[in-house]
Amino acid sequence: MTAVEENAPATGHEDYLRVLEAIQTGALQLLAGFPQQPSALRFQVGEVTVEAEWQAAAPAAPAAAPVEFAAVQDIPPLGAVVRAPSVGVFYRCPEPGADPFVEVGDRVSAGQQVGIVEAMKLMIPVTAQAGVITGILKEDGEPVQFDEPLFSYSPE
Repeated sequence: MTAVEENAPATGHEDYLRVLEAIQTGALQLLAGFPQQPSALRFQVGEVTVEAEWQAAAPAAPAAAPVEFAAVQDIPPLGAVVRAPSVGVFYRCPEPGADPFVEVGDRVSAGQQVGIVEAMKLMIPVTAQAGVITGILKEDGEPVQFDEPLFSYSPE
């Protein structure tokens, strides 16, 4: 990865780190939703533009910036996913100590509840499309962002 263009005025080192962290988080979330990993990505946040290119077969080169995008190489293709309906805390079980809503291999129907996202004391149901759960991407009690993949599934 190489930073191609940086037009932001000189501010504090912490400001650049915060911008780079926001770019990394956005890039990882965006890439997690692609059915196949792209070979290039360009982000612009305010006046800062970052371009990244990589080869799928080649090992990732060390990043010059403090933020490393090499972790993107480790994201497997997800296929169809159930996504978080809100920012909050993800729960796989209807209540503490209960069995999870679903496990890998379970067949689910459209609209079936497969989890909960708690946001500001509101319990928002996570619902599925018809298919078979192929992966659980977040752990019980883990914080999630809006539209973050929670489960992968094979559609029917």
